[in-house]
Amino acid sequence: MDVLVLTTLFVALLLSLVILTSRLRKFDHGKRVQSSVSSEGSKKGYTSSYRKGEVSLHNKRSDCWIIIKEKVYDVSCYVEEHPGGDAILAHAGDDSTQGFFRPQHATRVFDMIDDFYIGDLVSE
Repeated sequence: MDVLVLTTLFVALLLSLVILTSRLRKFDHGKRVQSSVSSEGSKKGYTSSYRKGEVSLHNKRSDCWIIIKEKVYDVSCYVEEHPGGDAILAHAGDDSTQGFFRPQHATRVFDMIDDFYIGDLVSE
């Protein structure tokens, strides 16, 4: 009986570690994004500039960038966690400014979005 309890606890611990590790990897916002336009310094140590055409290529659930007030955000790792479901994909690869500032968003979203910032939008 003791072996069964210990085995169950061990399996539960391993499963917890796997889940925790995958969630931590999912929210790794520190990755460096390369742009074909330019790079400068920012609060994360880099800033990239993106053209709208480049942002528009990132329009999938697994690769989702959005534009809010001329700033580019990589929200790929947040898509599955988005409380509004697939609504975040409605403007994937495009300007999401209007949707972002609608009343459905809690005020904490305005602080959260900074974690996803990867650069600025530049004219074509």
